[in-house]
Amino acid sequence: MPTKTVQIPTTDGLADGFAVLPEHGGRHPGVLMYGDAFGDRPTLRELARELAGHGYYVLVPNFFYRNGPAPVVDLPAHIGEEDRLPLIGRLMPLIEAHTAERVLRDADSYIEFLTAQPEVTAGPLAVTGYCIGGLLATRTAAAHPGRVAALAAFHAPVAADGPDSLRRLTAEVHFGHAATDITPEALDELNRSLDAARVGYTSEIYPGTVHGFTMSDTDAFDPAGLRYHWDRLLPLLARTLPNG
Repeated sequence: MPTKTVQIPTTDGLADGFAVLPEHGGRHPGVLMYGDAFGDRPTLRELARELAGHGYYVLVPNFFYRNGPAPVVDLPAHIGEEDRLPLIGRLMPLIEAHTAERVLRDADSYIEFLTAQPEVTAGPLAVTGYCIGGLLATRTAAAHPGRVAALAAFHAPVAADGPDSLRRLTAEVHFGHAATDITPEALDELNRSLDAARVGYTSEIYPGTVHGFTMSDTDAFDPAGLRYHWDRLLPLLARTLPNG
């Protein structure tokens, strides 16, 4: 898949990122993909390429751009459990500084950039995200009800802003939870909030998975969980996006 480095103008500067699009030219539905906190690396680009191969223009911004270009911390080729805690310790101040207000300002810029690309079909977009990126995707979808038709988030703290935030959603939703991230009782509470939003949704625990199960360069990776993620994500996009 063709991949290009991009610079996205925002109110606070330029956000670096990358875009992936199908090889056969033409215009394609747009998908804004938020990666996990570890950011741009071969595993994340592999996910974006796989999605683009199904006919989508995928934009992946570095949401920590205020702290420098991605990756903002040095990453090993494989992120083992012995690496995760020190890396998260270095990233946590960046996560805490990335307030909801910053997220929404940046989301406006990312959507404007994505919709302005000549290879992107006019009409609604989809937003996806992994880990902390799933929360950013959820905030983005809630803030842009007229522009985001589909929201998917995986092993993500999607309820971090409370149940009222989910009631602003109008997109069709899929939340794929790691078994270690949420209890059945908390899942029931989350799904009641989605019921109250009156949106179409699936929100479920992927059996046997741990946090980060989609990321093949970590000890958390679960091949069956990743396959199930595609089984849920691709039909969602096909139902909701023009020419999807």
